[in-house]
Order: sequence, then C-alpha cells, then structure tokens
Amino acid sequence: MNNVILIGRITKDLELRKTQSGKSWLKFTLAVDRQGEGADFIDCTAWGKTAENMANYLSKGAKIAAAGRIQTDSYEKDGRKVYTTTVVCNNVQFLDGKKTQQASNEDFAVPEDINDADLPWE
Repeated sequence: MNNVILIGRITKDLELRKTQSGKSWLKFTLAVDRQGEGADFIDCTAWGKTAENMANYLSKGAKIAAAGRIQTDSYEKDGRKVYTTTVVCNNVQFLDGKKTQQASNEDFAVPEDINDADLPWE
C-alpha cells in the first residue's frame, strides 16, 4: 500500500502548467513541521481540477492537507543517475483560505466565489 497524508504550508506561489494535450498540473513544495524541531520540504504534484483549484485559491504560505502516493523516478545528469521522490496528490484540502483584500493582516477567509462544486474534496 502506498498512501501518504501530509499537513504543511506551500513554500512558493503556484504556477499552473498544461501538458501538450492540455491537462492542467502543478509542482509545489510543502513545508511539513517535524516533531520537535525543523521542517521537511516535500516535493509534490497535483493534476487536473485539483491543480486548477490550488492555483486559483492558494498562494505561498497557505496551509493544506495533501493525500496521495509516493512516486520515485530517476534520470541521467552529467553521466550520473539522479533519483527523485515526489508525492502525487490526488486529494488536497484547504486548511486556511487565501487572504482577501478585505481581511486584516491577522484574518484569513475563504474567497466568496468558491462554491462546493469547485472544491477538490467534494
């Protein structure tokens, strides 16, 4: 069984990309607190509607819960084999909303134009 659940914060603003066939995807890094001290920085990807919703409603610093699977891969660089590990997220829950212009520096709110049909966990 290959299941991963992470709770953390997005480390950079998200950039939605499209494959040649037009499928949406994005790559992001999630900072996940360690018990005790420090954080781990986990490379993740999301596809389709999940990626689109993330790009539309989340930005750097947003807290999310991401569920998916670990995927490993390798490639050649300068004659050496490089190994990668990524979490492919198939379910992302927004744990705090994108800061709106009406919100103060301490208040965060889910944008008013979100409806339940747009959320990736519905």
